Amino acid sequence: MIFLNGEWMPIEEAKVSVLDRGFIYGDGVYEYVPVINGKPYRLEGHLVRLNNSCKEIGLKNPYSHAEWSELVKKIVEKNGTHDQGVYWQITRGVAKRDHSFPVGVEPTVFMMSNPLPKLTQEQIDNGVPCYTFPDTRWHRCHIKSISLLGNVLAKQHASEQGGAEVVMLRDGFLTEASASNVFCVFGDTIVSAPKDNHILGGITLDAVTDLAKKAGMKLEVRPVPAAEMWAADEMWLSSSSKGVLAITTLDDKPIGNAAHKGKPGPVFKKMFALVQADLFGTH
Repeated sequence: MIFLNGEWMPIEEAKVSVLDRGFIYGDGVYEYVPVINGKPYRLEGHLVRLNNSCKEIGLKNPYSHAEWSELVKKIVEKNGTHDQGVYWQITRGVAKRDHSFPVGVEPTVFMMSNPLPKLTQEQIDNGVPCYTFPDTRWHRCHIKSISLLGNVLAKQHASEQGGAEVVMLRDGFLTEASASNVFCVFGDTIVSAPKDNHILGGITLDAVTDLAKKAGMKLEVRPVPAAEMWAADEMWLSSSSKGVLAITTLDDKPIGNAAHKGKPGPVFKKMFALVQADLFGTH
């Protein structure tokens, strides 16, 4: 079952006008939250980010945090007891094709749920290959916009080479991946790029930061030049669908020092355990 503009229905029955501004312009924002053992993971962070995205594009958020929470709860109940990934988006609604914002138009609200993707044991034990890609997207990547063509093209570059993700570089500095944030580890220090307008503030990125601080792990938030990135002892991806996942080769070159070259490193293994405990409520 899906939710569309106040109604519940099978996805096969859902219809949206071809004049919806999400279809015509990609004029909208979205969120995605993993639901594990029936509990949405860090839902409040997702709802705060949704509010911020709506404000950034001048779109009224049609529901309160409590109402969104109830919708997430209901869609999970309607789609089974398995772990789920809940996706929802808000567009500016249906109007004649005109770039200016329409007046007096109700937003389109769509929500669906699918089984939550699971990391394989192979990915956990051996990490994944990634490839670098120039970050030529727009300058407002902090908005969780449904206009994702730049991210799609980046991910396709990785897919065509057998990679799991890209690591994007803008003006000689690390930014993020197509659908993930990126961490580097130097020695025992975890480093992430600042959350500026070129990076989407990931909820799992925040979780890693919180968990690292609580565990007394060393953490820095600062720009990472490409040359320094290549010297990293470890690299990771983080996202709502992945949790954390080690990058073990970049452009077919192994990441890491002699002790774990091309394999997940010790700092990743500690963080992976912390994130898993946080996800499954066993901490």
